[in-house]
Amino acid sequence: MNQKSTLRVGLTIIVFAAAGLLVAPAPGYSQTGGMERRDDRRDDRQDARETKQTGREEGRDAKADCRDAGGSGPECRQEKREIKQDARGKARDIKKD
Repeated sequence: MNQKSTLRVGLTIIVFAAAGLLVAPAPGYSQTGGMERRDDRRDDRQDARETKQTGREEGRDAKADCRDAGGSGPECRQEKREIKQDARGKARDIKKD
């Protein structure tokens, strides 16, 4: 009689385990539209950073050229500011797209 009850308990455990596997949700993948949008935003931010960095370099070069040409300090600074401001505007446009 002891063997019979052990067999029943064993079969009951197996049945519940199998039923649990059938009820459990299957694993999914997190590659969704949200991940794609996040990657797009990340790329846009990187493009904007590169645009601003290019503007900084161009501003430095323009200021140096202005100084070499004999321009005054305020005029050269203003030229540099305008170039950098244009680069910032382009970077904002990149991030909005």
